[in-house]
Amino acid sequence: MYQYNAIDQRLVDERVAQFRDQTRRFLDGRLSEEEFRHLRLRNGLYIQTHAPMLRVAIPYGLLSARQLRALAHIARVYDRGYGHFTTRQNIQYNWPKLEEVPDILAELAAVEMHAIQTSGNCIRNTTSDHLAGVTPNELEDPRPWCEIIRQWSSFHPEFTYLPRKFKIAVTGAPQDRAATLVHDIGVHIVRGPCGEPGFEILAGGGLGRTPIIGQVVRAFLPREHLLSYLEAILRVYNLEGRRDNLTKARIKILVRSLGIDEFTRRVEREWALICDPQTASAKSGDSKSGDSSLRIDEAMIARMRDFFKAPAYRPLHDSEPAVNQVTAFRAWYRYNTVAHKIAGYRAVYLSLKKPHIAPGDATADQMEAIANLADRYSFGEVRVTHTQNLLLADVEQQDTLELWRALDALGLATPNIGTLTDMICCPGLDFCSLANAGSIDVAHQINERFDDYDYIYDLGELDIKMSGCMNACGHHHVGNIGILGVDKGGQEWYQITIGGSAGADASLGTVIGPSVAKAAVPETIAQLLSVYIEQRQADERFLDTVRRLGVKPFKERVYATPIAA
Repeated sequence: MYQYNAIDQRLVDERVAQFRDQTRRFLDGRLSEEEFRHLRLRNGLYIQTHAPMLRVAIPYGLLSARQLRALAHIARVYDRGYGHFTTRQNIQYNWPKLEEVPDILAELAAVEMHAIQTSGNCIRNTTSDHLAGVTPNELEDPRPWCEIIRQWSSFHPEFTYLPRKFKIAVTGAPQDRAATLVHDIGVHIVRGPCGEPGFEILAGGGLGRTPIIGQVVRAFLPREHLLSYLEAILRVYNLEGRRDNLTKARIKILVRSLGIDEFTRRVEREWALICDPQTASAKSGDSKSGDSSLRIDEAMIARMRDFFKAPAYRPLHDSEPAVNQVTAFRAWYRYNTVAHKIAGYRAVYLSLKKPHIAPGDATADQMEAIANLADRYSFGEVRVTHTQNLLLADVEQQDTLELWRALDALGLATPNIGTLTDMICCPGLDFCSLANAGSIDVAHQINERFDDYDYIYDLGELDIKMSGCMNACGHHHVGNIGILGVDKGGQEWYQITIGGSAGADASLGTVIGPSVAKAAVPETIAQLLSVYIEQRQADERFLDTVRRLGVKPFKERVYATPIAA
């Protein structure tokens, strides 16, 4: 993984000192709430319903065991003994004391971590595929490119105050486990006409009040131009994005209003100015200067790749453990481990979706134990997934039974990855001041309703995503089944969508009809699934059945007889 140099460390240390002084002045009354607001947001600090919330950056979801131990320590000393892992591969602390946040940031800096640009209208944490570097069919490891983007975007003076927050995701595999099509910019590693490496660039994706699937801006971009092209997109957005209406300020609204062809034309014009300012200005009469230093040379690529070299794998053969020995282990091995590009290894998911636990939560004790397991079984590395789970990417197959026993004792071996109970869920009313309805308690109700694993496994691949408000932190728009909390006269109701997908075949779900009462959500899901079970064809996923049949039969089943609340 990337290691800080002296400049990196100094920048982060200086930011900690600055924020310590800013916090002191705010607490002393020398800074107003409005003056302090922008300062705290630049350091990942929100004000939630009960307490401040601190969001810590985990670049492209990669953690060392040492860093995870530091996160556990912070949870234990400064919070209430746990942290919450998010869909953007970060961790959030829900109960820090404002006056202690500078101390937390100092402890993070000591292990090469920070909370810079995890909030505010700036370029946020760059996310990626959690199986980067180990998945068998990957074109190229995207993590070096994520790090190049991270270094370019951190403290970028031109993009500190964008019209709205800005998110970039990068993937190098066809499956798209990073949900790139619903990001402001999606970057796909591809091959050009002659097999040369480069990128497909998408823009204008996003969820929230106006969910939109991103569109291709450039089908093929030579890799040396990645930063200059991203800069061109950001410049067009920064200059032309709306600042008069918060709900219409994202780049997706600009792309939609201009149309993808006109947006692309403007980006290409701006890119020409960056790449060749003299020629471009002669043609256009524009005197804007460019920056040729954005070109990525082979030396930079090689330097970044050096940080992500493969670990010292042992020469092994694929030999699955005797899975028939333990029934529970057999299910876990099938659902919570996946193929690795190196023979004799598996990538292992640590499920943070145990029933009656808030999805994405991990205790300090669990984090500390996971760090120890990472040292023992996975070269001291842990990854955070887009789906709010953790991953040990490099586990020898012969060690999986022993690892399962350790994870089972920690409550981290629920065999449900990719199934109905592997839900994405935002904190909802339990913590968020923007939420209209609860999410965590609804997740608990769903777990109670669907506790038969034979039934769950028979359903096959199924994504349920849930948000407590239209901001869509739970990505409900792209859930195979999406659940959105709404407020009706002070009561919590839930709008249900079906047919959404966040992968390479991304689509937005369709609302099935009027919202349902909170207590009726699990049974509503059961009715939807009953149509799927009756109508599915061989090897057809729930998503495939919805796309084939449309919403009508599902809607008719749900609303044929009112479901008791």
